[in-house]
Amino acid sequence: MKNLDPLFERLSQSRFRSGFTLRERELDYLRDKGIDTVMEHARGFIETRLVPADPENDGRQTPMRNHPVFVAQHATATCCRKCLRKWHGIKQRGHKLTDDEAGYVLSVIEKWLSAYL
Repeated sequence: MKNLDPLFERLSQSRFRSGFTLRERELDYLRDKGIDTVMEHARGFIETRLVPADPENDGRQTPMRNHPVFVAQHATATCCRKCLRKWHGIKQRGHKLTDDEAGYVLSVIEKWLSAYL
């Protein structure tokens, strides 16, 4: 697995990205459901909202709150293809994410969420 520490150091330097935190309701949800269940939700969100070559509503497909994964996506710049290109070097549009790219996105989200457990 790729060392994510340099990425998280860069994210911590962004006022916008570092401003995201789980609210009490989202934190309770994460703790009640557990990381495995929440990551299953994340897989579904990534599969439908980021993996397609031309995601529907790209740039506006990820809500800002109400699920721990949505907050994690904004905090880690895994919320849309534009942010994936800027922060993670993943091609913006026109190609379906590979299994490795989708797995990488999930590992970033999981690392951010795990800090709350």
